[in-house]
Amino acid sequence: MPTTTECFGSTYDDARAKFRAGVRAAGAELETHVLEGHLGAQGEALSMDATVLGPADATRLIVMTSGTHGPEGFCGSGSQVALLHDTELHGRLAAEGIALLLVHAVNPYGFSHLRRVNEDNIDLNRNCVDFARPRPANPGYAELHDLLLPAEWPPTAANRQALADFIQERGEQAYQFAVTLGQYDHPEGMFYGGAERAWSLRTLQQILQTHGRGKRSVVWLDIHTGLGPRGHAEKIHTGAVAELPFARRCWGADVFSLSEATSKSAPVSGPISLLLAQACPGAEQASVALEYGTVPVLPVLDAVRGDHWLNRRQGDASAEQVVAVKAAMREAFYGDADDWRGMVLGQARTAVLQALCGMRH
Repeated sequence: MPTTTECFGSTYDDARAKFRAGVRAAGAELETHVLEGHLGAQGEALSMDATVLGPADATRLIVMTSGTHGPEGFCGSGSQVALLHDTELHGRLAAEGIALLLVHAVNPYGFSHLRRVNEDNIDLNRNCVDFARPRPANPGYAELHDLLLPAEWPPTAANRQALADFIQERGEQAYQFAVTLGQYDHPEGMFYGGAERAWSLRTLQQILQTHGRGKRSVVWLDIHTGLGPRGHAEKIHTGAVAELPFARRCWGADVFSLSEATSKSAPVSGPISLLLAQACPGAEQASVALEYGTVPVLPVLDAVRGDHWLNRRQGDASAEQVVAVKAAMREAFYGDADDWRGMVLGQARTAVLQALCGMRH
């Protein structure tokens, strides 16, 4: 069994290697879906990998995904690697007749390049909308777009004051909601939901359909970071209201719901959790985002602003600016310290065990 620190990769490629080694150690089969036409930050091929632990004839399935938002994948990958080496958990899965599907690096491009978005600047957690219908509107973001992505980085004092004035007048929550709800009118902007279903969501839906077919119940843990108290995992339910009782049966009364406005997260348009109903119709189902805190929300949003500035101004950025932006993104979404990593692994394992108990009934 690797140590806590050894479960976590230092880069996407290192994290993927640890995941694949864990699959081999568990005697499981590796499933690889290559993202064609794009390379990683180190020139490596990019892929979404998956494996299943537990009985082949299981009628109940727990899903854990990592890396929906790029560098948040350090956290989720470490959790998955630990579970792959957790033989005591493997025995519990066999005894309960429940399977565990691990999907590594839903957004391999963002994970490798330390971008929260994918290869097309799409936020995958805003991409699960019906593109045949009018896109959700976000006038609050439209009002802030030019301020959020200024011509210079770091921002000028005047730019910071303009945003501070907005927050002073309307509140930090209103600012967070306007920025993070999701928007569909500025393809180069923040929290952009796209104009069509992204490769990652199409691929993930295929994986869920393949392994969820015929299951009578499916629950999903999607690992995220960047919101809430440092090291604490808030369980955020973003699915249909009808799923909430099952979610709380699995993970307890402290499952927070966006529909009840009890979560630290803002409401979002087109959350990835909607894929579950599309992939596994007829199954009893529930999903939560397991959201680990890193640093306060305003520095997190500033890191994302810098990343989008860099993406738009690659030719103008100095080497020092590139290093600073990437370092800020890593710090915003990965608590690179042993105590934080320990909190991550403990709570992730607990969430899986809670699901095992909740699915008994």
